[in-house]
Amino acid sequence: MTAPAPRLRLARFRDLTLVPVIVILLVVGAFLDPTFLTAGNLTNVLQQQAAISLLVLAEAMILIAGKFDLSLESTVGTAPAIAVMLVVPAAAGGFGLGLPGTLVIPLALVVGAAIGAFNGFLIIRFQLSAFIVTLAMLIIVHGLLQGPTEGKTLFQLPESILYLGSALWLGLPAAVWIAGLLFAVGIFGLGYLRIGRSLYAIGGNIDAARAAGIRVDRVLYGVFILGGVLAALAGILETGRLGAIGNGMGVGWIFMVFAAAVIGGVSMDGGKGTILGALTGVLVIGLVQNILTLIGVSGFWQPVIYGSIILIALMISRIAGGKAQD
Repeated sequence: MTAPAPRLRLARFRDLTLVPVIVILLVVGAFLDPTFLTAGNLTNVLQQQAAISLLVLAEAMILIAGKFDLSLESTVGTAPAIAVMLVVPAAAGGFGLGLPGTLVIPLALVVGAAIGAFNGFLIIRFQLSAFIVTLAMLIIVHGLLQGPTEGKTLFQLPESILYLGSALWLGLPAAVWIAGLLFAVGIFGLGYLRIGRSLYAIGGNIDAARAAGIRVDRVLYGVFILGGVLAALAGILETGRLGAIGNGMGVGWIFMVFAAAVIGGVSMDGGKGTILGALTGVLVIGLVQNILTLIGVSGFWQPVIYGSIILIALMISRIAGGKAQD
């Protein structure tokens, strides 16, 4: 009669189970390379993870609501690229419209919001599979980057889009402060506000959520639009960090995004997980990536490790949820 109790306790604290893992990674990294625990290296890890962490934040909220969005990684490159091309002259790879450079960040965010809204329209209005729709949109949106740029890298960028990804605020990169603030807002919103409870309710049982008076369609539209905006902001931060927009920016990120979310305790079935857990997943992925780089593991082999992390996390999640019977 009392056997399920340990599983319930494990499920309750699943979003914090990665904290010991983070400590272990810090110890192992320090042992493998003396530069690992230096302030410069750890700051570099945080800055490198700042952009992708925004995708994890977006995907975590969408997963909690019981949906998927695979197109986020394409929005990372396409949103800032289209915004830049609306601003820079044709000689620099733009459309030649000559819009003010100060508009580049708002334009990028609008593009991201439009992509998210279109995803939501297809999924909610036509009741299509979120997985299939966003898989198709992943390809289409990336094509909107490849087509206008013809595969070329955009180098001549407005100063306004470079600032957030390169500036230092109180000794830390601005991107780290921005990501930290947005995660804090996400943790508070999902933990204490009505909209957060609505996301969990929709992901847990969408029919029960409707019966409870939750405006399901409006909430789902909102979370897809917010996901697109966060992906565009991630692209802005990454553009500032790299100083250019390449054809492959954001490509392959979705695998690490899902790895971070899943190992952080966010359920792919919806209705479970926390933003804090997703944040610990981001930190674990970032530390693992940094350690692998420092010890010289080829980037070609790193996806194998990330995939293995996802499988292990899924097995742990299955056991923690009390479903691994017999």
